[in-house]
Amino acid sequence: MTRQAGKKRALLSVFDKTGVVDLGRELCTLGYTLLSTGGTAAALKDAGVPVVEIARYTGQPEILEGRVKTLHPKVHGGILADLAKESHRADLTRSGIEPFALVIVNLYPFREVAARPGARLEEVIEMIDVGGPAMVRAAAKNHRHVGVVVDPGDYDAVLRELREGGALRDETRFALAVKAFAHTASYDAAIRDELNARLAGTTANVSGALPAPAARPVSPGRLTIEARLVQELRYGENPHQGGALYADTSDISGTLAAARQLQGKDLSFNNIVDLDAAWRAVNEFDRPAAVIVKHNNPCGVGVGASLKDAFIKARQGDPTSAFGGIVAFNRTLDPPAASEAVSIFLECLIAPGYEAAARDVLAEKKNLRVMEAGPARDLFRGLDVRRVTGGYLVQDWDTAVVDMTKARVVTKRRPATEELRALDFAWRVAKHVKSNAIVLALTDRTIGIGAGQMSRVDSVRLAIMKSLVPVKGAAMASDAFFPFRDGIDEAARAGVAAVAQPGGSLKDSEVIAAADECGMAMVFTGVRHFRH
Repeated sequence: MTRQAGKKRALLSVFDKTGVVDLGRELCTLGYTLLSTGGTAAALKDAGVPVVEIARYTGQPEILEGRVKTLHPKVHGGILADLAKESHRADLTRSGIEPFALVIVNLYPFREVAARPGARLEEVIEMIDVGGPAMVRAAAKNHRHVGVVVDPGDYDAVLRELREGGALRDETRFALAVKAFAHTASYDAAIRDELNARLAGTTANVSGALPAPAARPVSPGRLTIEARLVQELRYGENPHQGGALYADTSDISGTLAAARQLQGKDLSFNNIVDLDAAWRAVNEFDRPAAVIVKHNNPCGVGVGASLKDAFIKARQGDPTSAFGGIVAFNRTLDPPAASEAVSIFLECLIAPGYEAAARDVLAEKKNLRVMEAGPARDLFRGLDVRRVTGGYLVQDWDTAVVDMTKARVVTKRRPATEELRALDFAWRVAKHVKSNAIVLALTDRTIGIGAGQMSRVDSVRLAIMKSLVPVKGAAMASDAFFPFRDGIDEAARAGVAAVAQPGGSLKDSEVIAAADECGMAMVFTGVRHFRH
């Protein structure tokens, strides 16, 4: 005996009622008897779809303001019964229970309510679905006999298969069960993360940001990383590696993972890494800005009165490396900036939006990957999570901001106003450069970047070597302290006028003395920006 061989019964209980009326109507046409809970039953009745209310079937009305609707043996017995077993069939007959062939359920919108600004704990708690997950898990467990549908996007495919074959295939029921278990696991993880965040005294939403270190009693005992597939990639970092892009299940608008591709070839793994680096960096600036990235490092950054001006400055910072780079803008792209950008070969371009005429300019470069991210907001939500062999490293995002006008001056000479502006610019860029990081800059552009060297003095030398304009009078930012005076000596010989660094070296006094000897101004920020 199978469910499809006897009466065909479908249980519908959905919060998201998208498509449920059409689904119910078609199931009736296919010979199904529909049973449903309050809100769903009302929607079906209002549309003229015949339905039996669960309370009428069980003989037990809803209680506790709807908290208990489907937690009843006549519901769960009808879902969980293994009709291949004679004892189960006998139990059903003895208890007056009829089996279900389909269970169509989606859950209370916990994430959406928890993400609302100022959502009270009482509101959030009421969105913890109990009966829904119980039915979903029961149906998924018994997928040999029951089809479970948790996604309105699957309604059409399910109906098509029922029309063509009269029943769902074994492999379809199994696939739906796997999806259902993923759905309930994601739902439970969202609840755990939200309540854990509230327990820790933070207002973070389900993305799960940890509270500030001083306020954090402990890190979560368990960490669940919940993400949905966005797209399969041609390959990973190298052609012999597989790759894919996943996105957080919370609101990710304004981020790289939510960006929409408008034109160009398919994105590669490395494109996405570099686009993210560029998008983070360009949003450090309030003025119109452009950032060009190669291999996850900025090679040129500029700000100006217009995006075109900013891009020209960024390109001039390292025109050789800019070729084949990824560029990010922090304003809607206009035609002048678009024309300037396509004057060199670029792999990708990302901006909050595009004027129609700018789109026309970019369309001439058919292979150029163009991404529209929308206005950047809350880029550093949640946690910074990295994979290590056998585990994960978790930290808060590096969102520290330094007011350069309040940085501690440690040299005899104080930086002039223009030098402070240049130091601020260089410091903002250094945060996004791989350590050891050295950035040489003017007030509105980088002129030399030394990235990823194993010794800090070599990063200084590299930045000086990369500069195509005289370094004399420029500002220099270092992502971490100078362990010796040699980096300052190299910078002084090139003509660097002012330096920003965290301080904290055992030999700070020697480093300060080196700066004083050449009349250099130096400030300690007290903040380190390692990036590995």
